[in-house]
Amino acid sequence: MAKIPVGVLGATGMVGQQYIALLADHPWFEVRYVAASSRSAGKTYREAVTGRWQHGERLQGDDVIAGCASGVGNLVVENANDISAALAAAKRGDCAFVFSALELGKDEIRTLEEAYGAAGIPVVSNNSAHRWTADVPMLIAEVNPHHTDIIPLQRKARGWNQGFIAVKPNCSIQSYMTPLFALIREGYDVRRIIVSTLQAVSGAGYPGVASLDMIDNVLPYIGGEEEKTEQEPLKILGDIRNGRIESRSLPRISAHCNRVPVTDGHTACVSLEFGEKKPSIEEVKRIWLSFSALPQELDLPMAPRRPIIIREEENRPQPRKDRDADKAMAVTIGRIRPCNVFDLRFTALSHNTVRGAAGGGILNAELLRAKGYIPEG
Repeated sequence: MAKIPVGVLGATGMVGQQYIALLADHPWFEVRYVAASSRSAGKTYREAVTGRWQHGERLQGDDVIAGCASGVGNLVVENANDISAALAAAKRGDCAFVFSALELGKDEIRTLEEAYGAAGIPVVSNNSAHRWTADVPMLIAEVNPHHTDIIPLQRKARGWNQGFIAVKPNCSIQSYMTPLFALIREGYDVRRIIVSTLQAVSGAGYPGVASLDMIDNVLPYIGGEEEKTEQEPLKILGDIRNGRIESRSLPRISAHCNRVPVTDGHTACVSLEFGEKKPSIEEVKRIWLSFSALPQELDLPMAPRRPIIIREEENRPQPRKDRDADKAMAVTIGRIRPCNVFDLRFTALSHNTVRGAAGGGILNAELLRAKGYIPEG
């Protein structure tokens, strides 16, 4: 089939660059529209990212960015605030929907994404601005694909036709949400969670945390991260009622979020307390190893073949060795053992800029396309 033309808002930023890199050879989608701040507008994409490209190089003559071979480097960057430019691209068949990786204030992002949606351009967002908007689905494709069912209600309530907004959650919860959901799906009632995250510096964007703060150091505070880690899972596990997604009240989550001197890969040390029904370690491993969900059933291009991988070595997972597992989209778990305070403890790892950011956004777009919400273009 012909590829669907897509746009990337915030295309010159770190997550935007990751979208460009991951979409370079995508079988369904092709980047044909890029937008960023007024500082980059009017430049070619290659000019706009020269000297600050963060995702490796594929050299072809003067080309120094992934995707140049397919013409992305030659695209002229538009102003993301100018929706008329995106509408013009949509009219000429170059932008069926947009990935949003905007780097603006939360209120500005919220307003701008709503403006794109109102203009008839679907928005698949990486940003936090709409994660707590009641009629916007916050998707992990393996966990809550049914939350896409709220999109017709979102459109009706806002008077939109083709447009909508869907978002992905914070990168800090990706490493344990799928394992948690797998246990809940099997009938185990998880009541309380204590999680300590060790989060890579790439999660702070570029230029991110100052090197003198990170070298030989750990930062025990990341603004807003603990609140996101404790609250976002409850919406993801929630139910659609009366035109809104209502969060669960359980499990109760206590989070400690730390920035560590690792380039990519968020690690989580997790303890779970169950209700009366408690699984054995062998049962937990069976559930995780056999876990599969709708993205795997649909064979979506970005979906990992094995969403959960278990390592039996006593010193795994490790970011350098495990973050790229299965297209960098799998969760790798190790150190599965009884907990002296709760019932079960384990260590989990996921790639924060792939699974936790652009890759997760692309998988959400694939899911939305498979469900008929994204047009052919």
